[in-house]
Amino acid sequence: MKTNKIPLVDLKRQYQSIEQEMMAAIKNVLDETSFILGEPVACFEKSFAGLCGVASGIGTSSGTTALHLALVALGIVPGDEVITVANTFIATSEAISQTGAKVVFVDIDEKTYNLDISKLEEKITARTKAIIPVHLFGQSADMEAIMQIARTKNLKVIEDASQAHLAEFKGKRVGSFGDAACFSFYPGKNLGAYGDAGIVVTNHQTLAQKMRILSNHGRINKYEHLVEGYNYRLDTLQAAVLNVKLKYLDQWTQKRRQIAHLYDILLKDAAVKTPFVDERARHVYHLYVIRLADRLRLEKILTEHGIATGVHYPVPLHLQKAYQYLGYKKGDLPVTERCADEILSLPIFPELTNEEINTIGHVIRRELKHKRDESLERVAQNV
Repeated sequence: MKTNKIPLVDLKRQYQSIEQEMMAAIKNVLDETSFILGEPVACFEKSFAGLCGVASGIGTSSGTTALHLALVALGIVPGDEVITVANTFIATSEAISQTGAKVVFVDIDEKTYNLDISKLEEKITARTKAIIPVHLFGQSADMEAIMQIARTKNLKVIEDASQAHLAEFKGKRVGSFGDAACFSFYPGKNLGAYGDAGIVVTNHQTLAQKMRILSNHGRINKYEHLVEGYNYRLDTLQAAVLNVKLKYLDQWTQKRRQIAHLYDILLKDAAVKTPFVDERARHVYHLYVIRLADRLRLEKILTEHGIATGVHYPVPLHLQKAYQYLGYKKGDLPVTERCADEILSLPIFPELTNEEINTIGHVIRRELKHKRDESLERVAQNV
């Protein structure tokens, strides 16, 4: 017997919880008719940068353009090399390629799915100019070790924090470690707009000024252009949406962590690996990713029970047709490839109910033929 459908993410539930506030904010923008770089943009930039513990934020049209903007502003040019991971959305590497620089992929840590520090230095050459660590699924990469290597080798660091709003490493928010950090506000993110949007944050005043100029056609006045730039501006309407949601981000983040805790309890004795949490980090669970050898079987069973799942990401970037020209082959990044074959994302969003979480946990334990323990459901319901 199928359960009611449980989506991987449900944006409608969140919208319904803040509908009146949201409509008022949107109406205000429409009434003011300041659709480009209106007051809500500056308000959001300041607020979000403050949450990250940095001085400046420059709103962008997406997380992708934020990455490209940071790379350009930091002087990355054709002939340079930039190191990143292959288990990420292609936006991370696309931004590098768009500067003319070469993408260099490094393998990942099997526990955290983040950049493997022990493999990093061997990828650094005389042409390496920057590192882009990705805080994948909501957990910070080892920024202490990355920054130490970067300083020793005189490399720039751009944090790809697109999945890690409010995540921390050793008590510091992600976004406050590197030369710059980029966030995406794609609708399904922990903080999502109602369309594409992003931001790049930094503590460096000169860099911030350069990125702000570049993001707005290279101009310093309406018709005075210092350099050739880009149309990478954050829309006022999207900023208004984000200003409303930002007030709830901490609350929603706490809920994600509670849901992850319930999953941990329910799946403790199941034949799956639940997310590892680095004790130095504060995981914000953009995704709750389990790992098992027979992923396809469990994916099919959950689908039959009306439970949506996802795979982030099934084909690592170094094996994508788009990057054939780089010359990578299967086996070059063994940990990345192994994890890509075994990971499965379960539903997680702040409005997910305990009943839905229990249903998911029950199906997984039953189908993986582990002993049922009804006390787990009772514990979960009371947490």
